[in-house]
Amino acid sequence: MKNILRVVLLVSLLAVLSCGKEESDVLYVGTNAEYPPFEYLDENGNVVGFDVELINEISKIIGKKIEIKDMTFDGLIPALEAKTIDILIAGITATESRKKVINFSNPYFESQQAIIVKEDNNTITNFDSLNNTYTVGVVLGYVGDVALTESKKVDKIERFNRTADTIVALQNGKIDAAIMDYPIAVGYIKNNEGLKAIKTDLSIQELCIGFRKEDTKLLEDVNKALDTLKENGKYDELVKKYF
Repeated sequence: MKNILRVVLLVSLLAVLSCGKEESDVLYVGTNAEYPPFEYLDENGNVVGFDVELINEISKIIGKKIEIKDMTFDGLIPALEAKTIDILIAGITATESRKKVINFSNPYFESQQAIIVKEDNNTITNFDSLNNTYTVGVVLGYVGDVALTESKKVDKIERFNRTADTIVALQNGKIDAAIMDYPIAVGYIKNNEGLKAIKTDLSIQELCIGFRKEDTKLLEDVNKALDTLKENGKYDELVKKYF
């Protein structure tokens, strides 16, 4: 009877260990599918885009499966800290304030800020032309939000949780302009007639992948995988596909 009990306990232990191993082989990736061409929803509701394909290629190299979790942008870092997700990739920049909370990979893309206005708007031509007569929309917590707030050029700033909401507000005349990453702006004006994107002279931002502070081995593995993708030509292939 004792032997049978030992066998049962051993089988149970192996099952638990097996489950743990299976879970460790899956990386839960947080993103915000509001930023084409980096991440967005296709016609079937699947999260697709440059970041998604990039993280898929990285996962192949480091031997992990991935599961994408779409959430609001300002919920990404809290989800990472709470271990709801393991890494985040969402067109995020490694600002000094974020570096205090999480670690970042080596940069995988450089992005410049842009202003989106209606095509017939000839008064807003660059960042310096923004002033207190305008209401400007930004995505909460994104680079455009930080840059506009720090500039103190505009008192009336409308903050949105989703980029798509800023576009709707612009089209409906609730805001006069919106600020976002240039590649994202280009993606939106392609699908929304009557809008134009203006590149700004704001500093170029480097996009990175986010990690928990303690996950140094995972960070190292992802950095090596990024190097591999740049060396074997796969990274350039993805850039050409989306940009």
